[in-house]
Amino acid sequence: MADQFIEVDELRDTLRESLEKDDRRQEDISRQDVLTRIERVIQTIVFSVSEGEAPVLRLMNRCNWASVRFHESVGLVRKADVPVTTLRCDCPSSATRFGKITLVTLHLCTEMFSFLSVRDIYYNDPQLFGSQKTLDSILDDISCMLKVPRRSLHVFATSKGFISGDLCYLEEDGTKVDCNSSSTAVPVSSNVNGIRNIVSAAKFILIVEKDATFQRLLDDAFCTRLSPCIIITGKGVPDVNSRLMVRKLWDTLHIPVFALVDADPYGIEIMCIYKYGSRSLAFEAHSLTVPSVLWLGLLPSDIQRYRVPEETLIPFSQADESKINSLRTRDYISCQPAWEREIEAMQRLKQKAEIQSLSSIAPHFLTRVYLPNKLRYGGWI
Repeated sequence: MADQFIEVDELRDTLRESLEKDDRRQEDISRQDVLTRIERVIQTIVFSVSEGEAPVLRLMNRCNWASVRFHESVGLVRKADVPVTTLRCDCPSSATRFGKITLVTLHLCTEMFSFLSVRDIYYNDPQLFGSQKTLDSILDDISCMLKVPRRSLHVFATSKGFISGDLCYLEEDGTKVDCNSSSTAVPVSSNVNGIRNIVSAAKFILIVEKDATFQRLLDDAFCTRLSPCIIITGKGVPDVNSRLMVRKLWDTLHIPVFALVDADPYGIEIMCIYKYGSRSLAFEAHSLTVPSVLWLGLLPSDIQRYRVPEETLIPFSQADESKINSLRTRDYISCQPAWEREIEAMQRLKQKAEIQSLSSIAPHFLTRVYLPNKLRYGGWI
């Protein structure tokens, strides 16, 4: 099957020709510079206390659509005039959050030249933070407040994503990682920025929305059947490390990146996070987004094209209707007519389909018919 990648190779050549000459990636900031910024925040708090005033922290609003704008070659980026939220230590509604952010900032100041994990900080006082998710949000607030990439805080989170395929690399500590296995996957690195010496002959990267689908691809030896390639999953909504890994591979290999998600509003949104980013991390868009990501499947139009059995389709819920209405208002959807048509078709049918529904056609239909044909004949948008 020497011709199975003709369309993929042509796409790769087109993508490489269209690469921007200027590198828009966010530069790393030295530990000393980060420490200086942290010290300024602490000094401001100390000065306020010495003056008998209640100290405050000013944070940019990270979760509001009004705080971001769409840039076609980058994704969702933070606006210059982002609304600011003021946290006062003497205000009951913000005192707790003020205290948590201040304590973590102080901890970072004392440990700036060490390597920390989110778990290290969390288990210093688990009752204070309540959950590691809360601590993650605090660290995002701090990196946004300091105007530095999250990775520059040198606090590493355990990755939830997995990767497999034609890929070898070295971790920062010199450990060699080999992802070449037909049946097992490797956890995504918790220090993607430290990865070096990436070696791969992969023709494409396939982002897989769900862990169950990813495991199915492994069980069916997908990476061997369509070798050479790389598959990666963030197991639902991707964590930062999974997004960083996809971006790192794109920056290094410049090969097509495809997304395989459920034909439902939430699958589309997850794909958009890889492609265009999220509101909460728009300040790091240059490091996290891959605008060249293409939608390989499951397309809503594929439901009729492949005659997916009616009994496997799921009626829209009120939450699905709300989500799809939200998607249709976003600039990054309206700028892609092919995506818009697929979303309109889904909304018109008021039905959704999971990737697993393809197995009702035939047990190995996904890996032996659907994906090979999609890749061979250019069935992406």
